[in-house]
Amino acid sequence: MDERMMRVTTEAGELAAALLAGEGPVVVFLPGFASDMQGTKALFLRDECAARGRAMLRLDYSGHGNSGGRFEAGTIGRWAADAEAVIAEAVPAQDLVLVGSSMGGWIGLLLARRLGALLAGFVGIAAAPDFTAELMEPAFDDAARAALARDGILHLPNPYGAPTPITAALLEDGRRNLVLGGPIPIDAPVRLIQGQRDAEVPWRTALRIAEAVRSTDVRVTLVKDGEHRLSRPQDLALIAQEVFSI
Repeated sequence: MDERMMRVTTEAGELAAALLAGEGPVVVFLPGFASDMQGTKALFLRDECAARGRAMLRLDYSGHGNSGGRFEAGTIGRWAADAEAVIAEAVPAQDLVLVGSSMGGWIGLLLARRLGALLAGFVGIAAAPDFTAELMEPAFDDAARAALARDGILHLPNPYGAPTPITAALLEDGRRNLVLGGPIPIDAPVRLIQGQRDAEVPWRTALRIAEAVRSTDVRVTLVKDGEHRLSRPQDLALIAQEVFSI
C-alpha cells in the first residue's frame, strides 16, 4: 500500500495527514468531533480505496489525533480551515469526493461551498451540520449555561471516552457557520447515510440536508437499526457502496 504520512504547517499548528496514491477523484475522509483518521470508517475506506486503486486523503484536525494544537482552541471554522489547508497541500486542484462523518459532514458542507467544480461528490455518514446550535445548546441546563458564562468552558459526558470540553468560542463560531437555514450550493452528487436509532443526530437531519442542497442527484439511505457510529460490517459495506457509486 503506497500511503505517505504528511505534516502540514498552519497557524493552528502542525496537522497530521495520510495520502494514499491512486486514481481520482480523491476520496477525502473528514472525521467527527473528537475523532481522528485512525477510526474504523477511515481505515476501512483507506483499505477499500487501496484495493480499487483509488487515491485517498485522511487527516486530523488541530487538537485531534496526531495533529498539534489544543482541542479546546478549536472551532467549526478552525477545523474547516484545517481541512482546507491539508487538501490544498496534499491534493491541490484535484477532483474530490468528500466523505464526512458526523461533524465531518458539517465540515464537508462548508468546504463544498469553496471547492466549486472540484467537488465530484459528497457523502454524509450520520452528518451533523449545525449540531452545536441545534443539538448541544438547547440541551444545556441552567448550571451548564452558568458555567459557560463564568468559565467559558464546560465538560460534557462522552459515551465513547473522557468528558468532552465545550467552549463558548466553539458555540459562538458554530452560530456563524450554520448551513441548514438556506440553500447549500452543491451541484455534485450527494449520498447521505443515516441510522434511525442514532441517539445523537436525529435521522430527519439527513432529509433536511437533502432538501437544502442544490443538487438534484441526491440519495438518502436510512438504516432502520443503525446507530450513530454506523461501523458494523453491514454499515461499512453500505458506505463503500455509496462512496464508490460516485
